[in-house]
Amino acid sequence: ILGTRAKSLKTLAEFRLTNDQLLEVKKRMRTEIQNGLGKKTHDNATVKMWPTYVRSTPDGSEKGDFLALDLGGTNFRVLLVKIRSGKRRTVEMHNKIYAIPMEVMQGTGEELFDHIVQCISDFLDYMGMKNTRLPLGFTFSFPCRQTSLDAGILVTWTKGFKATDCEGEDVVGLLREGIKRREEFDLDVVAVVNDTVGTMMTCAYEEATCEVGLIAGTGSNACYMEEMRNIETVEGDVGRMCVNMEWGAFGDNGCLDDIRTEYDRAVDDLSLNPGKQRYEKMCSGMYLGEIVRNILIDLTKRGFLFRGQISETLKTRGIFETKFLSQIESDRLALLQVRSILQQLGLDSTCDDSIIVKEVCGTVSHRAAQLCGAGMAAVVDKIRENRGLDQMDITVGVDGTLYKLHPHFSGIMHQTVKELAPKCNVTFFLSEDGSGKGAALITAVGCRMREQEES
Repeated sequence: ILGTRAKSLKTLAEFRLTNDQLLEVKKRMRTEIQNGLGKKTHDNATVKMWPTYVRSTPDGSEKGDFLALDLGGTNFRVLLVKIRSGKRRTVEMHNKIYAIPMEVMQGTGEELFDHIVQCISDFLDYMGMKNTRLPLGFTFSFPCRQTSLDAGILVTWTKGFKATDCEGEDVVGLLREGIKRREEFDLDVVAVVNDTVGTMMTCAYEEATCEVGLIAGTGSNACYMEEMRNIETVEGDVGRMCVNMEWGAFGDNGCLDDIRTEYDRAVDDLSLNPGKQRYEKMCSGMYLGEIVRNILIDLTKRGFLFRGQISETLKTRGIFETKFLSQIESDRLALLQVRSILQQLGLDSTCDDSIIVKEVCGTVSHRAAQLCGAGMAAVVDKIRENRGLDQMDITVGVDGTLYKLHPHFSGIMHQTVKELAPKCNVTFFLSEDGSGKGAALITAVGCRMREQEES
């Protein structure tokens, strides 16, 4: 066993990043941030730094009933959010989850939006609210070029979606058209929201020092409050605006090639969007299992695993979901339990195999957490420099399955940020349901701003 284990560990060595390499990743992220914000460099930038037109975090005076939609993964949610202000601020939520069948995710745009409107219709019936024109916030967690709070042009589908006739279109327009086609109810679409921004807003409602949002789940992305004077793609120099970084595309220009492995390249080549979202493919839940699977296939081919037999299961894309990785790496599990998880996956493993599989999972997720931490370190240091501070306290609102479910991801990420941005004292705040509650808060703030402008 030691022989094969030593050889398989050698394969894993290139996943272990040194502190210098991580500092280099932080430095490059900083460069890409500058490129995304700059007027002359924005068009060719990989990290797009899209303005969100969210200019302030909630102040506590927000109130009313709001509808929120959440589209960003395999499920679609419709929520009714009731916000009450005053001494005892409360947020009451009702929601329903609807599946999005694969054929709808990858069918026509009209079918996708008809399906969405069908779900809204069902929900409004269920809540008995068909005849009220509710303000709506649409959480749409894909790269969007926003031109105002209520207009967002889909730049490119990610995460397994590829509905036709949507890219290059304003998703709010597509939603409004879908509602019109149905002629059943009317809604006031106030805001299109990225899930990172929703996460930041939900956190800021509880904790005023929160000015950063992070998603570490199916995908990976972040947003933060940037000084208007630094956002050259938007008119005006006063105050701040939240920027949706779309950092998943970091590395799409080749700037991370020196740390990408052959396994990363294989995962990228076989994905729905080859060459795109390369950083995301190294640190988000949707792809970690694929990296693991590719390593296991290679180790099996080389005779170090599963007695050299590649099972049909191992050839199947997407078998290692985040929850399996999280279970396999759970410290409470005996190897016997790791073995039984692998058996559920149709992988007949010995104890020795289980040790190696656990090692592979650990190495891949460790790197993911470190890379995510290096990106976050770049963000908090930029905010600190924006404010001319030697030391800074800041809160980051976080959501996402990888962050929440994985036994070590959050700890390693926090540690990495601490080491790479020592002048920032960063508090991570688990900010659940940014895509629902956060969208409602953004809508509420949007309504408040609109009323102020009208008066």
